[in-house]
Amino acid sequence: MNIDGQIALVTGGGSGLGEATARYLASQGARVAVLDFDGAKADAVAAEIGGLGVQADVGDAAQVEAAFARVADGLGGMPRIAVNCAGIGVAARIVGREGKMSIDLFEKVIRVNLIGSYVVMSHAVKGMQAQDPLEHGERGVVINTASAAFQDGQVGQAAYAASKGGIASMCLPAARELAQTGIRVMAIAPGLFNTPMMESLPEEVTAKITANIPFPARLGAPSEFGMMVAQIVANPYLNGETIRLDGATRLPPR
Repeated sequence: MNIDGQIALVTGGGSGLGEATARYLASQGARVAVLDFDGAKADAVAAEIGGLGVQADVGDAAQVEAAFARVADGLGGMPRIAVNCAGIGVAARIVGREGKMSIDLFEKVIRVNLIGSYVVMSHAVKGMQAQDPLEHGERGVVINTASAAFQDGQVGQAAYAASKGGIASMCLPAARELAQTGIRVMAIAPGLFNTPMMESLPEEVTAKITANIPFPARLGAPSEFGMMVAQIVANPYLNGETIRLDGATRLPPR
């Protein structure tokens, strides 16, 4: 699909990988709706790229439905490109000190990361199916964000890894289901990227982390994630797959 002139929706677009993706797609000519739980951040990014800021909690189906209505009104149509970057990365042991369990945290992470991605994908697909097909029958593409942790989950990441594993696992069946309407579904599993969360770590901790990355021996640049999104959109034969974007790293247990 040619990105230029298309409407794109990026969740989690107010910061980190989502922000980088919104900026990259806009640089390729897309009209981008920047959706974020933090409406001020969404508006700030949207103002800089000529897009539309939208506030919503992706884990709330009613808010997501309303957000898509605002996108349709504000950008004059429904997106053909939907990228799910919204997520939370809180960590906790299954049973921590003094026997404290983390069931509530598990439910919250699944609600935001996995169910939120499914809700956004559902509304995006409904809008794509109502549009006329482009050349070669394509109507749209959905790109969800998994994580290298779906395969290499570390201690304390049971909830996070489970949520990202769900995203990876639903990629192929979703692609198979939506093939008949010309909609592709892909997932990206990023490794260690230079996002605000990583920037907050002490220099010695960052150095220890990057020592595990074979090549390039550095944190990933958020723009490289945005580039991967654009490459998926542009290549019509990419479908039903989760791509690790990680410099060949494998996360250690801790």
